[in-house]
Amino acid sequence: MAATAALAFSNCGLTVAPLPPNGAAAPKMGALFLSSRNRRNPRLVVRAEDEAAPATTTTAAEAPKAAKPPPIGPPRGSKVRILRKESYWYKNVGSVVAVDQDPKTRYPVVVRFNKVNYANVSTNNYALDEVEAVA
Repeated sequence: MAATAALAFSNCGLTVAPLPPNGAAAPKMGALFLSSRNRRNPRLVVRAEDEAAPATTTTAAEAPKAAKPPPIGPPRGSKVRILRKESYWYKNVGSVVAVDQDPKTRYPVVVRFNKVNYANVSTNNYALDEVEAVA
């Protein structure tokens, strides 16, 4: 059997890709294919890199990261009063469950209440100007 030829084991359906000769460059990808003679069984294909390419390393001093913007809205767990007039919980107090930090979100503040509404729901989303923090 030649060193550069691929090995194939027909009994078990195992195929192994060959390694290059000593003078050649190492392959970037290696592959292992397992298959069965019975075509009803699924095949298993495994691919992995032989050697990782040398990554360009940068330290924190070389590439300063942008500072995080301040969080939007009330902090999680704080108590807020509802200012939306058509809301079931108008002028009631609830606790903030989450605040979506995406500025494009129309109703980013999720508030949970102790009292349920007519649909047996105890949470609702509100805009930033529809809630006010309670001291």
